[in-house]
Amino acid sequence: MVIEQIKMPQLGESVTEGTISKWLVSVGDKVNKYDPLAEVMTDKVNAEVPSSFTGTIKELVAEDGDTLAVGEIICTIEIEGANDVKTEVSEQSTEAVESAPVSEQTDQGNKARYSPAVLKISQENGIDLTQLTGTGAGGRITRKDLLKLIESGNIPVTGAKVEEPKQPAAAQETVPAVAAPKQAAPAPSIPVAAGDIEIPVTGIRKAIAANMLRSKHEAPHAWTMIEVDATNLVEYRNSLKDEFKRKEGFNLTFFAFFVKAVAQALKEFPQINSMWAGDKIIQKKDINISIAVATDDALYVPVIKQADEKTIKGIAREISELAVKVRTNKLRSEDMQGGTFTVNNTGSFGSVQSAGIINYPQAAILQVESIVKRPVVMNNNMIAVRDMVNLCMSLDHRVLDGLVCGRFLQRVKEILENTSKSTTSIY
Repeated sequence: MVIEQIKMPQLGESVTEGTISKWLVSVGDKVNKYDPLAEVMTDKVNAEVPSSFTGTIKELVAEDGDTLAVGEIICTIEIEGANDVKTEVSEQSTEAVESAPVSEQTDQGNKARYSPAVLKISQENGIDLTQLTGTGAGGRITRKDLLKLIESGNIPVTGAKVEEPKQPAAAQETVPAVAAPKQAAPAPSIPVAAGDIEIPVTGIRKAIAANMLRSKHEAPHAWTMIEVDATNLVEYRNSLKDEFKRKEGFNLTFFAFFVKAVAQALKEFPQINSMWAGDKIIQKKDINISIAVATDDALYVPVIKQADEKTIKGIAREISELAVKVRTNKLRSEDMQGGTFTVNNTGSFGSVQSAGIINYPQAAILQVESIVKRPVVMNNNMIAVRDMVNLCMSLDHRVLDGLVCGRFLQRVKEILENTSKSTTSIY
């Protein structure tokens, strides 16, 4: 018999951890390859983790509600019918690794970088990570190091240094590293009075909070807004919507026109379609628009791939299909991946001005506000009632400057204000 490991998968770009919301199997259950093992949720998606093997569940390493970093073991499976040769090879490989000397710690940067799971445990238990030397590669502190330390009760105080005994290299964990914060902010102590309601923070809400916090801490946000006269667009869409719904079976929304205009402008201003990568900026070739879709307790950002190559009808269809997937809990991990720029329809609930948090690691997000009728001074100095909408853009100032963003928004404005029956086809 051979024991195989199932690890936490990466369920989206920039996702570094996932929360086990519910196990679908128990120890001793027989499973086939591709059978679902557990439901996992992140700030991006809810998904089932399939089995990579056929066999019997040997151990559930994590429990319901546990949050693990990508690459951490969630369970083990005993493979039926595996031959002894594989076992011998596995044992020989382990012995070779265990007998290999552990190299001296030369990369001091590893000690200042920790996995999300390590950061979470250290913050919850008040552990000063700078006082520890771990058993991971180059002295990196692993989740097991902290659990062992907490169990011993020997949590270090400032100024003390604790070194955990080195374990064989085969036992080391390999998880994505993120920079450690200088100091974790303690949870505020809020008195609870009679009649107050305490609402537990769900795993997905914690994941959303962590991703938003990372974006605000790492990306220097700047903000700009432009006003668009959408009168011609409103008249054109309203003249089509009823016939379109009867013919196509889904709604022709204003949002589809905005997404199409943004995709066209991104093609003309490719600098906006970029991401910060530390020592370089990655300008993405594909224009994949992330759209925000909300449920009662979470926010998801599915992606419209190659939006610049799609018609307004095609974009409207995808918006409808992705919204249905979110609200019926059928969104797949691949539906969330590859986004290069986010457009958020904040106007759907009446907002007229807002500053969005950038969808990390993208460089910008555009908020499409509510279309409202307002008196406007026209070019002939006459006042007319027009359908006006604000477009609000948050940008990562490491990647983008106000000049290129201003020109980008001017181009989006130009496209939208010239949308009409005579200039724009929805097919």
